[in-house]
Amino acid sequence: MLAFNTDRITMVRRCLLTFKPFRIFVAGIGFFSVCFLVTSLGGQLSPKRLRDSPFTIHTEVQGGLESRGVLRKISDMLEIILKRIDTLAKLSNTSESHRLEELSSALDRFQPVGLMERIQAIAQNVSDIAVRMDQILQKTGKDGIVGQCEVPKDPRYPDCASKVDWMRARWTSDPCYAFYGVDGSDCSFLIYLSEVEWFCPPLPWRNHSSQSTVSSAPERQAMVRSDLGPLLEQLGSGKESLSFMRRRMRRLTTQWAVAARRLHEHLLTFQRPQKRVLVHVGFLTEESGDVFSPKVLKGGPLGEMVQWADILAALHVLGHNLKISVSVKELQGFLGVPPGRGSCPLRGPLPFDLIYTDYHGLQQMKQHMGLSLKKHKCHIRVIDTFGTEPAYNHEEYATLHGYRTNWGYWNLNGRQYMTMFPHTPDNSFMGFVAEELNQTERISIQNDKVNNMAVVYGKETSMWKGKDKFLTILHRYMDIHGTVYYETQRPPEVPAFVRNHGLLPQHEFQQLLRKAKLFVGFGFPYEGPAPLEAIANGCIFLQPRFQPPRSSFNNEFFRGKPTSREVSSQHPYAEQYIGKPHVITVDYNSSEEVEAAIWEILKAKVEPFLPYEYTCEGMLERVNGYIQHQDFCHLDRPFPSTNESRLWLGNPPSPFMPLPNSTVLAWASNATSVPCWPPVSALRLLLAPKVCSCVKACQDVGLVCEPVFFPFINIMETFSGLGVQCQALEVEMKHVFPAVAVERSECFLQKEPLLFSCAGESSKHRRVCPCRDYLRGQVALCRDCL
Repeated sequence: MLAFNTDRITMVRRCLLTFKPFRIFVAGIGFFSVCFLVTSLGGQLSPKRLRDSPFTIHTEVQGGLESRGVLRKISDMLEIILKRIDTLAKLSNTSESHRLEELSSALDRFQPVGLMERIQAIAQNVSDIAVRMDQILQKTGKDGIVGQCEVPKDPRYPDCASKVDWMRARWTSDPCYAFYGVDGSDCSFLIYLSEVEWFCPPLPWRNHSSQSTVSSAPERQAMVRSDLGPLLEQLGSGKESLSFMRRRMRRLTTQWAVAARRLHEHLLTFQRPQKRVLVHVGFLTEESGDVFSPKVLKGGPLGEMVQWADILAALHVLGHNLKISVSVKELQGFLGVPPGRGSCPLRGPLPFDLIYTDYHGLQQMKQHMGLSLKKHKCHIRVIDTFGTEPAYNHEEYATLHGYRTNWGYWNLNGRQYMTMFPHTPDNSFMGFVAEELNQTERISIQNDKVNNMAVVYGKETSMWKGKDKFLTILHRYMDIHGTVYYETQRPPEVPAFVRNHGLLPQHEFQQLLRKAKLFVGFGFPYEGPAPLEAIANGCIFLQPRFQPPRSSFNNEFFRGKPTSREVSSQHPYAEQYIGKPHVITVDYNSSEEVEAAIWEILKAKVEPFLPYEYTCEGMLERVNGYIQHQDFCHLDRPFPSTNESRLWLGNPPSPFMPLPNSTVLAWASNATSVPCWPPVSALRLLLAPKVCSCVKACQDVGLVCEPVFFPFINIMETFSGLGVQCQALEVEMKHVFPAVAVERSECFLQKEPLLFSCAGESSKHRRVCPCRDYLRGQVALCRDCL
């Protein structure tokens, strides 16, 4: 008897495994499910051939996604049942034998072969229904009209067909497509490509509600804040770099509060809508390597973190609504990035009016925003230490003419790049702040200065290599102090006569500068904040002159940076905008010149000096001007517009008028008024010499080049106003246009607005340059800009 039971159990187990056990139960469920399907579709699923098995159904389906949903529910239910049955089929220990006997007796009451045929018929027909549904949905729109999901042939959307083909082959490559409703049908492809990625025309049967680039929200007025506490709490301190930024903000809290009070009454006279601002510090993210945080306590560069700390403080004090991101995960959350690998763009309005980031952050945004980066990039401001010139920024032009680097080619408006110093007017000067002394501190510094004390600008031992000769000369006249970082033993590059304090906290370094008479630069790092801090503490800054000037063409540090700017000294801003007696620039290779400079320094008496644009108040004034007036999402057409059909109708009247005793022209007071910032009333026009950039040409007459004005001078009337007789005129893409040929009377206008550039020079052309005046100590603003 036991053997018989064992054989019977074995037979039942084989039956269970061979015929997908318990499909008898599934047959009943399948039958009632099909009945439910027929009922839910209102008779749309109807039998056509009566001679077929009652379980065989051939259908003509008129419906949409609702019918597909019913099939999916049935399929999901069957799948769950089968999974549970498969679990029961694995019963094998003897304690379950009585259950198997019960199943065996149940099987005896059925004809397995005929039953399995019926089950297979149900499975096959459910599959046929799904396939048929796919075919019908691809031909049927929402209203059931054949042809609405065919790929449209619209000349305004030439890439639609190729994008649909791509989606057919690759729509499963990123989960974000399914997140947006793509399910493999042509209808879903067209909906996605017309409403999310904009490659296909809108479908007439879809509900098209207009979506603005920035979501609408109740407008609130920005109110000046003097308390940095909420900002410090929001910033956090998970990394050493963030802790450094917090310490800096705390140290400058009083100065920000004083500046806020000074600026408060002035700003009250203006309507200042509160902006929603995202600050994403890309170079501090783990995804970019975060090479700065580990070096904060080891003498690494701090200039970038100084600037970011001051940007955050300025935005907070000005009263704007800030979100801070230092990780890609935070960036995705703030932007509302769809789940997946970043192939899909954002859908819906951008939740921010402004986004401040850097080149690392820009690359991360490209990876996770998809095509929406192009749509929303007008809201982005890139903090760019050394600047990006238009020739490097325009991707096509840079690629064709050898300006392509790892950092440029983003096709932004040049003023969306914001620099640490006013390198080129093509970019916006963001800056930072240096500590400003009160009257008591100024008097104390004058009394405590040690006339023969020098501090060397160089925290890393590599900066001291090859400086023995210079240091020997300096040591004859002054005591030399250093702040070189080392872990175990004193580095041999630092001479024994140098008193090294090691790496100092910022407040201790400030105290050292307040005693010293001289701050010595070794040529590197380029254009850092420390020289301004030294000058603000009453030091004279001695720096080397570079002969020839250093640039991306002859210097490894600048190679690959998106600029051709020539750096004539370690700190060109200090040399040009501050100068003697606070800044002395000499050739370190000339012993005579070095000794003469040291004698001059010993005799000089200087007071602490800080340019207004590097005070808290100056930075607040400048940043507020950018936020209120710079709008790269609604650029107006230039006036007058370039119209080639009227260029050959003689010399039209010029909208420019000559200034008394000057070769510079101004915008005529009776010319058409055009709204822009800076205002067109500040425009000054001149013709530069050959091999001269507009930056230098404007500087030579005490002005600065203003790229905002290029569209107003890119007209034929400009040449007639300057007295140039154009025998021929061309409109081309070149970063030195508009210009006049040197050897023939041929004039050139600019074809591509992104290539308007203050930088750039040519031996074959004389550039036509738009200039403006500027406020003393605030080069970013003109007299009429406030």
